Amino acid sequence: MYLLQQGVWDMPLESMPLASGYLKAMVSSDDYLRSRVDATIHNFRGGVTLMKMAVEVFNAGAPDVICFSVLGWNYQKFGALAETFKQMNPDGWVIFGGTHVANQAERTFRMFPEVDVIVNGEGEEVFVELLKARLAGVPATDLGGIGGISFMNAEGEVVTTPPRERINDLDIIPSPFLSGAIELTDAAGRFRYDVALMETNRGCPYKCSFCYWGGAVGQRVRAFSRERLRAELELFAGHGVHTVVLCDANFGMLPIDAEFVTDLLAVRDRYGYPRALETSWAKNKSKVFYDIVRTMKREGLRSSFTLALQTLTDDALQLMNRRNMKVNDWEDLAEWLDREGLDAYAELIWGAPGETLGTFFEGYDRLSRHVSRIAVYPLHLLPNTEYAEKKAEHGIVSVRGDHDDFEYILAHNTVSFSDNELMKRFLFWSRVVAENAVLRHTWVGLREIGGVSQSRVLRTLDAWVSSTDDPAAVPLQAAVTAATEANSDVAYGDAVKYLFGDPEARRLLRRWWDEAVTPLLEPESRPVLEVIFDYDLLTQPFYHHPKAGTPAEVLPTRSVRGETYFVREGLVLSYDAPGIIRELRAGEKPHIEPVRTAVTLYYRAGAENFIGSTNHEEVVHFVGMPEEEALAAAAAGAAEAPAAPMAGAVTALLSDRGSCA
Repeated sequence: MYLLQQGVWDMPLESMPLASGYLKAMVSSDDYLRSRVDATIHNFRGGVTLMKMAVEVFNAGAPDVICFSVLGWNYQKFGALAETFKQMNPDGWVIFGGTHVANQAERTFRMFPEVDVIVNGEGEEVFVELLKARLAGVPATDLGGIGGISFMNAEGEVVTTPPRERINDLDIIPSPFLSGAIELTDAAGRFRYDVALMETNRGCPYKCSFCYWGGAVGQRVRAFSRERLRAELELFAGHGVHTVVLCDANFGMLPIDAEFVTDLLAVRDRYGYPRALETSWAKNKSKVFYDIVRTMKREGLRSSFTLALQTLTDDALQLMNRRNMKVNDWEDLAEWLDREGLDAYAELIWGAPGETLGTFFEGYDRLSRHVSRIAVYPLHLLPNTEYAEKKAEHGIVSVRGDHDDFEYILAHNTVSFSDNELMKRFLFWSRVVAENAVLRHTWVGLREIGGVSQSRVLRTLDAWVSSTDDPAAVPLQAAVTAATEANSDVAYGDAVKYLFGDPEARRLLRRWWDEAVTPLLEPESRPVLEVIFDYDLLTQPFYHHPKAGTPAEVLPTRSVRGETYFVREGLVLSYDAPGIIRELRAGEKPHIEPVRTAVTLYYRAGAENFIGSTNHEEVVHFVGMPEEEALAAAAAGAAEAPAAPMAGAVTALLSDRGSCA
């Protein structure tokens, strides 16, 4: 049996195949299946071609059973691989599972008649029953005794069996890590994935119109045991895993979430890892959430805290089924996070029914006064959601992707085709420059000192890049076209890599600032905002684009608690940019006078493994920090290992205008 997964991002490291790992662990724990089923996971990065997948999977022949974890981005490829499989083994079984095919049997069987079974809910127990039926010689057309699936009977009719109850005791699912179902290291013994994925619970009590989170929306939350989760954390710590990412829908909602953070900190203090926790934070922020945040700040455990707002427009909130959620009382929380100096980002959706171009920009700028890193995503019409069921009622016009199976919104009752085309360009720059932290500090300075809104600056950037004849703008112009006309997700990552990693891109941004932003500012505010902007560029992650026309900069390194950091010394700013930014974020009025300020910046090594993935939660762990901030973060938790001596010449990145040197 083969289990296939493919992640969405094309990046150097794999995404952990958690879904396949659960299924393989179920096989290894079952007394009957253990000796009768040989399960192999094939895990692919997002950029792997269909041809390469087919060769890798089938070069040694076809298995008896092949199972696919299907999502919108791999639906078409996995359908094609199912066809190839049936050419090699007509009697083999093809099993599809995942939220994109659950409860979508009629369409899926029509498009891919090679598929034998679709799993419509949690797959672990169903999977065991399917394998036992296969071993017992039950034909794929006679699976009516297994709940929670769809199949084609001997007459060619679609049969859907009654849904199964959700698994109440999640610990009956063996840990894919502790059982060894998921290989954690590569041939060199290094942890092979970008991050460690974990679930602490399953289920979501909300029923948002756009969401089908794991097929468990509108359901009570069920949790894995504390002992199991602690053992998994210790295993990851032993492999030096920096970041744990939780696949929970509302972490920080339950008291057990505070217990998990307590255990994570205890493991970190003992072993030195993990050092960051990312998750989808609870939509409604309770005392549990605030206690967790305070604890994480006190103990130096990093995270990006999410304001999952999706819209600030009342009509859209009503149609989203989020009108009465406390998440909409967000401004006090945003101000509190800012005062605490905690990294936060917000989520908005463009294209929700009830939203208009005007209300969206109004909400965006209202939100950007508190949180500059705003993740704005276009609404996709996902299977099994209320928006999909009420498509005609909302007047939704959509089109399927060229290389995926998402339905992209073109227009609806409150958004026109032209509105949507305009917004797609704005979304590109918002995602690339603001969400992915190409600029982080500039926004608060422009807003509080310059009186210029974030949306205006981004639209200015779009207009300037599209009109300039500077050759350095060509990669960005091409990326905008690919993103807006071809729905290319890769284009966003290409732009981020270029802006972070090519000195020509940095020169281009400085030219844009001089020609398009400076004229928006009052003369007295220009010098300090220029320094803040240059400081932003200096603190971008330390990364060199492989196609850059200049050699990579060489910086000395230092080991801090076992982590390697690049160090840039010898910087002198003409204003205290770090201090001014800190005071602005805290809601204070800074003293803005020229003062020569020496700064040493630390950059965590390894940014190349994440830049280009548009995984903005990870990218921010690689931005440059002042030395005192980096060492303070390192001092939290476990005792620091002796630092390696600094070696080599220090290379300073100099501003070509003299605002910092």
